Amino acid sequence: MTQQAARPAPAEPAERAWPFQEARKLLDRLARQPADKKQVLFETGYGPSGLPHIGTFGEVARTSMVRHAFAALSDMPTRLIAFSDDMDGLRKVPDNVPNREALARHLGKPLTSVPDPFGTHDSFGAHNNARLRAFLDAFGFDYEFASSTEYYQAGRFDAALLAVLNHYEAILKVILPTLGSERSATYSPFLPLCPRSGRVLQAPVVELKVATGTIVYRDEDGRLEEVPVTGGHCKLQWKADWAMRWVALDVDYEMSGKDLIDSVKLSSQICRILGGRPPDGFTYELFLDEKGEKISKSRGNGLTIEEWLRYASPESLSLYMYQQPRRAKRLYFDVMPRAVDDYLGELAKYPGQGEDERKANPVWHIHSGRPPVEAVPVSFGLLLNLAGTAGTEDKTVLWGFIRRYAPEATPETHPILDRLVGYAIAYFRDIVKPARRFRRATALERAAFEELAAALEAMPPEADGEAVQNELYALGRKHGYANLRDWFRALYEVLFGDSQGPRMGSFAELYGVKQTAALIRARLADAAQPAA
Repeated sequence: MTQQAARPAPAEPAERAWPFQEARKLLDRLARQPADKKQVLFETGYGPSGLPHIGTFGEVARTSMVRHAFAALSDMPTRLIAFSDDMDGLRKVPDNVPNREALARHLGKPLTSVPDPFGTHDSFGAHNNARLRAFLDAFGFDYEFASSTEYYQAGRFDAALLAVLNHYEAILKVILPTLGSERSATYSPFLPLCPRSGRVLQAPVVELKVATGTIVYRDEDGRLEEVPVTGGHCKLQWKADWAMRWVALDVDYEMSGKDLIDSVKLSSQICRILGGRPPDGFTYELFLDEKGEKISKSRGNGLTIEEWLRYASPESLSLYMYQQPRRAKRLYFDVMPRAVDDYLGELAKYPGQGEDERKANPVWHIHSGRPPVEAVPVSFGLLLNLAGTAGTEDKTVLWGFIRRYAPEATPETHPILDRLVGYAIAYFRDIVKPARRFRRATALERAAFEELAAALEAMPPEADGEAVQNELYALGRKHGYANLRDWFRALYEVLFGDSQGPRMGSFAELYGVKQTAALIRARLADAAQPAA
């Protein structure tokens, strides 16, 4: 029997957008499912051994985009579970937490039994779960949080755990060929929880008792112990655990990183052994730090969620997750301004697009089909240079410049722009300013700069950015710049202390042509600048 789609798909559902391509895969899956299936379940997994990081958010954001695209194609109800593997044993102490010595005494215990080194929650697992949930809630994700510890202890996995016990040998045949000789000699998919130490044990199982639903294992002291595999007395090794969860919850869709390709294959085999059907999935590339190294929760390299939100909008982060998910991308501070301006560019296109074009626009996926309506007249790049040039952390001062550039704009009528002003001040203060390296203009540059300052002083105060830009082009060519990029780079390095900068005409219109002329003369007169 096949599942009937409740609503036919539109004729042209923006096939360019990868979330729609994934949603169509799910429709094909449903066509082969029993007709009594009532919902589609999406799942994301989280290992709370370290502090939550942007990669975790990315998985939830991307999965939510696929879920929304599916909802545009079908009336079948959907759910999203954010599942935390918080019953895993603490394998090592993360580098980026306080009280590391105290935490080391609890190695091997489930994360929900390890004291919180921050002192704010009942356990380290609960602390990291709360960090994840707080961000997801702030962003407005529609999800259900699930704790491995709670599910095991409440018996929600009992039937699937008994199925693992019944198919124990078949599962071993899948896993053992992937292990070394020493590890395979003691491997068991079941990890009993020691009733005395509270540790999750990788202990050899010496007897299976299928009739009673128990196993006999040899503990750390060499004693034989018998425990049920149900009720939270045991948990599963993670590949078997992943497969068991797919079966127990009837998961239809789950993404995973490129580093888990082999694990997905093994877990899918185990899922089929247990009588289930592996979920559809999507393999995304991993994020890298500034050095090109993989981001790690325990190492704390790369950007944190909090850092991105301190300096850029959450929508820009979602756009970064949306763009080219199958390509490895570096995730560090320098990517933020471009992500913000890319988001503003897509948002500006949206009102003039047709329905199909809108569904191919990232902001449709970022905002679940309801992006905000606001024309943002100033780019984030311009705001960064304005913050630096104005030399203030007072938003009202920057708004004074903006109002001259866009008289209709106010913090009340343009809340997106107002937030960007705050981000620009923080980003400039913490990221740009410490790295600025002004240089003295060369003799050739000085002559061109002097002439540019004089030209700006001769312009009316209301001169627009296009007039300034045309003057810049003319002066660059006049002073021998065959490649005008070199001319603008010189302006950026002398005026802003960076090799990159805004469209100079737009900056002059925003900052004021007279003020820009004064800035040029001040930089030329600054004898304290280091020589080029």
